[in-house]
Amino acid sequence: MPDVMSQSLKLSIVVPAPGDTQALEETLVSVLENRPDHCEVIVALGCEYADPWNIGDEVQFVRAEGSGLVACVNAGISASTGPVVHLLAAGWKATPGWTDAALARLRDSSVGAVAAVAVQASPPEQMTAVGIRLSSGGRRIVLGTDSRAWAEREGARRLPFSPVTAPTLEAGFWRAEVVRPLGFSAPCGDLYADADKAVELAAAGLVTVLEKQSVVVAPEQVHKRPGAFREGLQRERLFWRSLAGRSLVASLPLHAWEIVRHAVLAAPLGTLPMLLGRLVATLQFGSYLSRYRQLKALLQVATARAAEPAQEEPSSIRIDAAHGALAAPHRQAAEAPLRRSA
Repeated sequence: MPDVMSQSLKLSIVVPAPGDTQALEETLVSVLENRPDHCEVIVALGCEYADPWNIGDEVQFVRAEGSGLVACVNAGISASTGPVVHLLAAGWKATPGWTDAALARLRDSSVGAVAAVAVQASPPEQMTAVGIRLSSGGRRIVLGTDSRAWAEREGARRLPFSPVTAPTLEAGFWRAEVVRPLGFSAPCGDLYADADKAVELAAAGLVTVLEKQSVVVAPEQVHKRPGAFREGLQRERLFWRSLAGRSLVASLPLHAWEIVRHAVLAAPLGTLPMLLGRLVATLQFGSYLSRYRQLKALLQVATARAAEPAQEEPSSIRIDAAHGALAAPHRQAAEAPLRRSA
């Protein structure tokens, strides 16, 4: 992809708003007050919003075909035109200069996404998430302030031991060529769509980096978790959709252990529905063949790109997969009235 900083439009800020207009206005206040130069702001609506502040000349509103987070994200990405897409879900807040360092990191052609540092709204400014990691057994792990994942660095914010494999769906920077062709896929739901995209990044030979100078404020409740059956279904789909390019023999024992672990955590009432959901997802094995072919194609492109001379431009990435949406709205009380930016 060309140098993102060499183009007049550097960034598309997409604000997916599944269903909470109060949270949407809170996010728009922060974005418009801290808006960087050469960017567009797109709000993808999964609910009715009358624009009472009349900011249509500063913000582009688009309708999502569905009310879920993934549906809103995909609608916003489809309407975007910038070389970099920044997702900032309704309820999350921008901070001064939060995009500058992230855009600079994307000058590196090997970087496919940049994870922002999410902090809690109330003092002290404690970190709550810096992206996600996908385990070999198929578990999505949110990297945050867990003592097993963090270490103190003198004079700097705490950085995770575990590598970040993708930003969270609610707050991250992505190369448009990675997410714009077909957006995020729906089979893994709102909660696991970012982990599903992490698999594509890895297959394409791209990495995710954490930028500690890119800070956003997270709402108190990020996700409403799905029921036990649906969570089992989506987790199992995530595992089978991630297998291309990995050893099935090595992955299956780790996956079996992950199922046992999940069963214990879901006990007593959620264990059987969760296991039933996983069984249903396993029986849908035929539906994963197109995903397998897609990831194999990405691996081949990445291998060919690695063999090219260093001065040549990297090959474009083509992603062919269907996507849709599942609902996961969240709320947070507004702290300031929305006003037009300068």
